[in-house]
Formats: sequence, structure tokens, C-alpha cells
Amino acid sequence: MTTFSERASSAKRSANKFFRRLLVVVVIVFIGVMFFLYYGTYSSGVRAGVVLKVSERGMIFKTHEGQLDILSFGAVKSDNQLSQTFEFSVEKSRDELIKQIEDVALSGERVRLRYEEKYAVLPWRGETKYFVTGVERMESDERNKPQDQKEKFPN
Repeated sequence: MTTFSERASSAKRSANKFFRRLLVVVVIVFIGVMFFLYYGTYSSGVRAGVVLKVSERGMIFKTHEGQLDILSFGAVKSDNQLSQTFEFSVEKSRDELIKQIEDVALSGERVRLRYEEKYAVLPWRGETKYFVTGVERMESDERNKPQDQKEKFPN
């Protein structure tokens, strides 16, 4: 026959075992969610325009942020000039890409920015969900053609 104290210690061991297993499951789920948010890509695409600024920002986590003027010329129906800009982030480890974006920002030339949209903003990574992955400089003859000629006479 078991005594009350033996049953209590058995129940305590069972509870401890349950909570340890629960903690392990919660930690594994948390790690999985963080991997998904960090590496998962919601969409990718290209935006064209002129880079207005590139800056390193943040108090604790230094991130590289920028703005691209889309130059939509009324395509966006808004009186707010900021609605025609595309805000983006660049991963800190991409030094060559940051240098290229700084160069095109100083030259004022029209560029295409390839980007990936992530599911969430993580403060140590950037202030936006949009991360630039590449820069393509537009050819000089392509920049100087009117928009209707670009569509009618492709190269």
C-alpha cells in the first residue's frame, strides 16, 4: 500500500516531466517560427526609380535603410509626395550591395531594385519588410526614351 507522501511525490514527478516536455515543445515551435519569419519570403519583385537616400539607422541595432522615388507621375492618386516612394532595407552583411546603392544615390540615375518581401519586421534586421537583393542600372538610351516608345520599340 502506498502512502500519501509517495503518491504526492509521484504526482510531482509526473507534473515536472509534463512541464519539461511542454517547455521543449514550446522552444522548438518558437525556433521554427523564428526561422520561418527570418528566411521566409512572402513575395519578390522589381521596383524602378531614383534612389533618394541610403542611411544607417538605429540606436541598438544598426540597419541600412533607403528610399526609392518611383517617379509615377500621377499614377498614384494622392497629394502626399511620400506615397510615391518605396522604403526598403538592406541586410548589413551585403556590403557590396550597400556600396552600389550609395553610388546610384549620389549619381541620381534611374535604377531597378530587386527586392524580397518578408513576412515580418525583425528589429535587428531592418525597419521594413522589403529587402533589396540586387541593383540594376538602367541603360542611358533606355532612360532617355519616352515611355510610349519603350513599349512600342523594344530592343
